[in-house]
Amino acid sequence: MIKLRGAFTAMVTPMNADGSVDYEGFRTLLKFQLEQGINGLVPLGTSGETPTLDEEEEQKLIDVLMPEVRAFEKAHNIKIPVVLGAGSNNTRDAVRYTERAKKAGADAALVVTPYYNKPSEEGIYRHFEAVSKVGIPILVYNIQGRTGKNIDTATLERIAELPNIAGVKEASGNINQMMDVVARIKSKHPDFAVLSGDDALTLPLIAVGGDGIVSVVSNLCPAVVTEMVQNALKGDYAAARAIHYRLLPFFKAAFIDGNPTSIKYAMNCKGLPAGGVRLPLVEVHEEAKKIIESALKTCRL
Repeated sequence: MIKLRGAFTAMVTPMNADGSVDYEGFRTLLKFQLEQGINGLVPLGTSGETPTLDEEEEQKLIDVLMPEVRAFEKAHNIKIPVVLGAGSNNTRDAVRYTERAKKAGADAALVVTPYYNKPSEEGIYRHFEAVSKVGIPILVYNIQGRTGKNIDTATLERIAELPNIAGVKEASGNINQMMDVVARIKSKHPDFAVLSGDDALTLPLIAVGGDGIVSVVSNLCPAVVTEMVQNALKGDYAAARAIHYRLLPFFKAAFIDGNPTSIKYAMNCKGLPAGGVRLPLVEVHEEAKKIIESALKTCRL
C-alpha cells in the first residue's frame, strides 16, 4: 500500500466571477503546486468546496488533474500521490465516489466521517468497512468540528485493521488524541500514516511520530510548508521550528473568517487564480482582510 508522508495540499477549487468553476485556473494552481515541490495533492475535499460542486464539475476537475500530475511524474521521475476526496454522509455515495477515485487512477481516497447523521461508533466502523472493500487505499478523515462526531481511537484501531486503510487525516485539534493514535495504531502498523489536518499542529504532530500535513496554507506557499515538513521528518527541528514560527501568524489568519474563504482571499492577494466562493460561503469581512494582508507581510509570503 502507498505510504502517505510529507506535505499534501488540500486544494481549493478556483471560481470565475460568475461563480462557475475556473478549470484553467485549476490547471494553473496544479502546475504551481507541482513546480513548487509539494509532496502530494488532496483535491475535492472541504477546501475544494465539494458541498457546492455537482458531480459533472467534480469529474471535469478530475479530468484536468490526473493527466497533469501523471505527466509531471513521468517528466521528473517522481511520485506525487493524489488523494481524491470521496466523502459523503451516505455510505452508498461514499462507496461510489471511492470507486470513482479508483477508476480515475488516484493513489488513495479521502473519506470523511459521516456528517449530520451522527452515527454510532459501530456505524462509523461499518461506513469505513464498506469503502475499504472498493480496493483503493483509504485516508480516514476525522474532523469533529465539521461532522459532529469524533472517531474514538478505539474505533480507529478497528478501522485500521480493515484492508486498504492507509492512515488518518487527524483534524480533531486534540494533540493528546493524536499521540494516542500514534502510540496505539502506528506502533502496530508502521505504514499507517498519521497526517495533521491543522497547519499549526504539523510540527508538534511530527515531533511525536506523525507523518506530515494535509495543508490549507500550502495552497499559497507549498515550497515553504514542504520545507518545514521535510526538515521535521528528517529530525532537523531547529530548521522546522524557525519556519513554523515564521508561518504561525498566517496559520491563524488562513482560517480567520472560515475556510476556504480566508485562504482564497490570501491567494487572490498574491495573484493566484483562486477567485470567489459559492453560497452559503461569502467573501471574508473587511477586518479579516486586514488581518490576512498583515500576516502575509509579517510572514514574508
